[in-house]
Amino acid sequence: MGPVNHTQTRTLFLAATASLVLLTGACSSDSETSATTSSSTTSASAEAAATSGCPTAAPDASASPEWTLDGDTGSISVVGSTDTAAPAVTVEAPFSVAETQVETLKAGDGPIVADDATVSVCYAGVNGRDGSTFDSSYERGVPVDFPLGGVVAGFQKAIAGQTVGSTVAVAVTSADGYPSGNPGAGIEPGDSLIFAIAILSAS
Repeated sequence: MGPVNHTQTRTLFLAATASLVLLTGACSSDSETSATTSSSTTSASAEAAATSGCPTAAPDASASPEWTLDGDTGSISVVGSTDTAAPAVTVEAPFSVAETQVETLKAGDGPIVADDATVSVCYAGVNGRDGSTFDSSYERGVPVDFPLGGVVAGFQKAIAGQTVGSTVAVAVTSADGYPSGNPGAGIEPGDSLIFAIAILSAS
């Protein structure tokens, strides 16, 4: 999937979780209801993942970064999530990259995630411009389910080809995220984004 057509990109708020999912395309309230309903009728593995939730505890302050990256400007360091703690993304702002870069923090032992899979994930999204967290399912404690074909390109690049159970980080260019920005999420045109993701299931 190439860079997202920014005129079709918008954020879908799932009513059940108040989740900010970085989806593309136009979404009506019917599709929001449908997305919420489909998340409750996923496979048993996805339901088990949803039951377990996303860890909400603060990351270990003494944990060593699992990924550090110098950007075209600024830098980031990432500590992935664990079974009990959320990830930590530290940004020397402003951070930007000219090419989307993916790092597997911990490889899972599950099946490989297909490009067109529907996944259940926990994730945190951080804006490289100022280091602010613009969305986090870890803060809500609830995983999010969505089809990979419907998310912005950088998020899909981070997950497709990984194995279920993996924790992943990605630094996303503006072109692979929101080229024209997303005011509802505080994302401005040109902002690079960072995501820390735990892949719970795929179907």
